[in-house]
Amino acid sequence: MSPIRRAPAPRSASSLAVLTSDWAARYQAELRQRLSAARKGDGGGAQALGRSALAAGIDSIGLVTTHEHALLTLAALFVPVASHTRLLRRASWFFSQAMVPFEIVRRAGEAEGRRLRDRNETLRLHNASLARSNRRFEREIARRRVAEGRLRAEREKYRALLRESHTMQKKLRFLTRQIISAQEEERKEISRELHDEVVQTLVGINVELSALGKGASVGLQALRAKITRTQRLVENSVNAVHRFARELRPAVLDDLGLIPALHSYSRGIAERRKIKIRLTAFAGVEALGGAKRTVLFRVAQEALTNVVRHAHATEVRLSISAVPDAIRMEISDNGRSFAVEKTLRTRNPKRLGLIGMKERVEMIGGTLQIESSPDRGTTVRAQIPFKPAPAARRAMPPDKK
Repeated sequence: MSPIRRAPAPRSASSLAVLTSDWAARYQAELRQRLSAARKGDGGGAQALGRSALAAGIDSIGLVTTHEHALLTLAALFVPVASHTRLLRRASWFFSQAMVPFEIVRRAGEAEGRRLRDRNETLRLHNASLARSNRRFEREIARRRVAEGRLRAEREKYRALLRESHTMQKKLRFLTRQIISAQEEERKEISRELHDEVVQTLVGINVELSALGKGASVGLQALRAKITRTQRLVENSVNAVHRFARELRPAVLDDLGLIPALHSYSRGIAERRKIKIRLTAFAGVEALGGAKRTVLFRVAQEALTNVVRHAHATEVRLSISAVPDAIRMEISDNGRSFAVEKTLRTRNPKRLGLIGMKERVEMIGGTLQIESSPDRGTTVRAQIPFKPAPAARRAMPPDKK
């Protein structure tokens, strides 16, 4: 077991500010080097930064703030935008490695807390035994009272540490939810820009080239062939931009609803990956608010992406059904299974997709379950609260297939 790190000696405000500034510059330089590297590399450098932060008296909130500032500073240096997802994953991995020394200290504190509780229990039993067998000795009674006072002080210290730990966990959860909300808004904005500007520009170019082809003389066959090839390239570009926009945030989700968006997305995956996807949906799901429908779509998107990347399944069943006071969505496949608990406990950055799904669902008051076994494949089950109005419940159409 690693020894508990002792807190550094108190420093003046000016010296601590200088240390923090120097450390933040080192952190930003190391993060930029990792983001620019061809390969991810190991986490030794990030963990060394974490240890130096502890030595300088920087807490985990300071580390989070430094990482956020460095990420915002470096974001503008990397183009194109399509590479930002890979950079964010590397940055997240780098941050998790920098947090490793803080996790070691936290676990050591928990172990010390357990030892203190064991010690307190031993003292309590010993004092009780002394009280029963040595009541006539006042000196021993006084000693027992002193020991009980110390025990209360240790318990109060432990309660204070526990309260501080709970506060930190709430802050980290709030930060995670804020990041997810910001990502969703960013995707919506990028999708809107692609639809309203880039696609319209490419369509205009295609129209101009078509008019030029019709007005060319009969003897200019080479020019016509070149124009035809150019039109084909432009059409391919339009299709690629449309596909990119749908992957970021499909316009059909906002315009037509969740069920058409899932139909479109699953049909695209089935055609590209040769996977049979069967979708059955409860039409009343469209009565959900926009935020809840977006969460269900993102969960289905992440689950289908995992099926394609890892499960190597041939069949997928996606169903949305109504249960008492809730809507349930299940994505089941017949592919390879995985150890769910082990994957969620590991520090592998690949688990962030599963954690993101869980955070999204819990953010709207729902629950997420993942089951995986060698004989049955994997099932992702999301359930969110839903209480339709009585009139809407009577008029609700049957499930749509």
